[in-house]
Amino acid sequence: MDLTAAVDVIRAPLGEILPRLSAALSETIAHRAVAELSGNCPHSPFKAHGDPPGDPGTAITTAEMAAIAPVARAEGTWQGRAWMAGAEVPVLAVHSDATARGALLVLVTTEETPVPAGALAAARALWDLVTAHRDRMAAEAVPGTLAQSRAAAAARATAIAELVDAHGAALSALLGVLRGRDLDDRTARARAVDLAVSALAELRARTDRDQALAEEPAGDAFARLAASLRPELRGLSVRLDLGPPGTEEGADRLLAADVANTARAVVRAVVHAMLDEQGPGRDGAPLPVRRVHIGWKVGEGELRATVRDDGPGVLRRTALDARRVGERVAALGGRLDVDAVPEWGTTVTATVPLGPPQPAREDPLDVLGARELEVLEQLARGRRNRQIAQELHISESTVKFHVANILEKLGVTSRGEAAALAHTWGAGGS
Repeated sequence: MDLTAAVDVIRAPLGEILPRLSAALSETIAHRAVAELSGNCPHSPFKAHGDPPGDPGTAITTAEMAAIAPVARAEGTWQGRAWMAGAEVPVLAVHSDATARGALLVLVTTEETPVPAGALAAARALWDLVTAHRDRMAAEAVPGTLAQSRAAAAARATAIAELVDAHGAALSALLGVLRGRDLDDRTARARAVDLAVSALAELRARTDRDQALAEEPAGDAFARLAASLRPELRGLSVRLDLGPPGTEEGADRLLAADVANTARAVVRAVVHAMLDEQGPGRDGAPLPVRRVHIGWKVGEGELRATVRDDGPGVLRRTALDARRVGERVAALGGRLDVDAVPEWGTTVTATVPLGPPQPAREDPLDVLGARELEVLEQLARGRRNRQIAQELHISESTVKFHVANILEKLGVTSRGEAAALAHTWGAGGS
């Protein structure tokens, strides 16, 4: 590891620092995944990169990182076996004291052999450099960095708010079953137990998904919403009609995590506000909500979520404000429309912008680090892994690591496609 690698790491955009750090360390420390827990990071305190161990779909969690933190903090670096992504694997933990809060870096190594002292010292020095660099970015953040940090914080806050809503909704559903007068005690207890078990399983699954989820198709996001609402309405005399987005409504359109989480949280809050709605009908008797319709439609630049009921039509925006519905929509630059017609029901529409499409990058090779460009140049010359390793004086396993990163960053599936891009953009060598 040399100063060139260090410069390549700290010059990277926020989202690329961890992958480039992983690539730099791979030359001396073979690993399959890397994760960090950095309280001073202006973008996100927890990030992971690579191929985590465990069952497919599992991900490294902050709880697993926190379990290693005390021993790593005490010793500076620590090597041993620990649980990562639900599997016990060999790891190397590196702690940095470059800032008051400290920062933890964990590498899931591919070998049980202890890492040499020289490589440990170099890894800790590079991690100290990255930590200090991020601390300076947080203290002297430019507008772009602040905006990215606020967006990440908003996404985390929305996910947390959705979990809070889910807890509240589960408790409300339990109370609704237990208070129901049309059920005997034995039936009510059985339904309450079934509802509690289902809600607990869903909350745990939702927590795991939200820790790893970055974006998801609109159709899948709606399906998650529907699956969470059905058990909550069990035991209530309310019909749930669903209008999921079809192909024409943008079912395959990918939604960012903050948009999907906000849309789900808003719809859930609106539904429960409608169920709490009280008002008389024409004969003066209470007119309860018997039917709720939910529909999503994804256009070119926005997601429109509509919730409509057949209740008394007395729902007001103040009731939604108490559940922070308008605040959540406004946080993403959206708008909320409430149309309540007495004795006919209420329609609430939340429109959330998806943001302008990202401009195409002029040079697709800009995402690659210095060493990755060297490996790509060798690929473009038709050389195999062993030849590349000999030419660049690195191991074959490191070459494989770089090749995998190159394919992922360039969005291609083969060495040939990567080589073609290299020739197109002038990295093919002479």
